Amino acid sequence: MNVESVEILPFLLYTLAVIVILSVTLLFSWFVGAKARHGRAQDIPYESGIVPVGDAENMRLSIEFYLVAIFFVIFDLETIFIVAWAIAFWEVGWEGYIAIAVFIVMLLIALAYEWRTGALDWGIKSRHTMPEAYSRRPLS
Repeated sequence: MNVESVEILPFLLYTLAVIVILSVTLLFSWFVGAKARHGRAQDIPYESGIVPVGDAENMRLSIEFYLVAIFFVIFDLETIFIVAWAIAFWEVGWEGYIAIAVFIVMLLIALAYEWRTGALDWGIKSRHTMPEAYSRRPLS
């Protein structure tokens, strides 16, 4: 064997192992998996095994679902920043400590604002004391 074939041997063995594992997995799922489970729920796009009720165009969701999703994204990103700071705690020193303290204070101010405006209240549909302020035309 020459030098070039020895260097490529691990790559060929890895490729062969991937092909074997993939083939075994696909064959196993072909024989073990159900072949005739196609019904109404499995034939629609984005199936989850549950037959949908109604149309997405006609379905009305409350704004609270959207608010919860946005709050989750916001607080999830905040968690990532705080964990990253905690990991680099010794490297960033006092400057990092002051920066994360300012960041957390800004988050608390935003949370207090959301609480004060009623964004966190689920049962209340009118979040304004004057509903006519939401529209340009007067209520009749």
